Amino acid sequence: MSDPAAYVTPAGADWLASSSVFPRSVHALWALRPGLPGVLPCGTAFDVVSAGPLFGRRILDRLWTAGPGTGPVALHGGRMLLFAVPGTAQRLPALLSWREWGHTAGRDGETIPPLLCYGLGDAVTVPPPVPGGNCPPTTRWLVAPDVRHPWLPGAEALLWACVRAVRTGRAGGGAGHDQPISAPSEQGARVYHVNRRR
Repeated sequence: MSDPAAYVTPAGADWLASSSVFPRSVHALWALRPGLPGVLPCGTAFDVVSAGPLFGRRILDRLWTAGPGTGPVALHGGRMLLFAVPGTAQRLPALLSWREWGHTAGRDGETIPPLLCYGLGDAVTVPPPVPGGNCPPTTRWLVAPDVRHPWLPGAEALLWACVRAVRTGRAGGGAGHDQPISAPSEQGARVYHVNRRR
């Protein structure tokens, strides 16, 4: 992918640092090593859904063209990291399992590639706030945090984006094959507990 690296704003850096119990330490580390990736805990400010780069790109396309958009998105370790609402790491695998998608063929014989979900108790490596330095070019922000409280997709929006990504990939279709993503309300939703895949 040839996307240029995006820059994290000071407000976005505050949001990232807020995921840590010691946000001042996170800022101090970035001040000492501004071009190196950092490790941040998930589960409080955000969860992260990690997808392979090609399927991740298709998810982004669906979210941007037929859905509500995305929150911050990064590349690291050959994977695309989609930042999501806390709780998504538990809820998304449950929804995939409940909808008979999981990592096996769905109702129409379609398969969603493996997704790695990181939530409470997990940590992820994130690109530095400012690209450059000793950071490898494969670790960068595609959509950098730019506000103190960014909008984040929930499990339902990501589920429907995954389903649309599989269906449009199979059909070789573009936006003409899409229908808008409409995530159901969180209120009264049932949560089906399944083991997270890491």
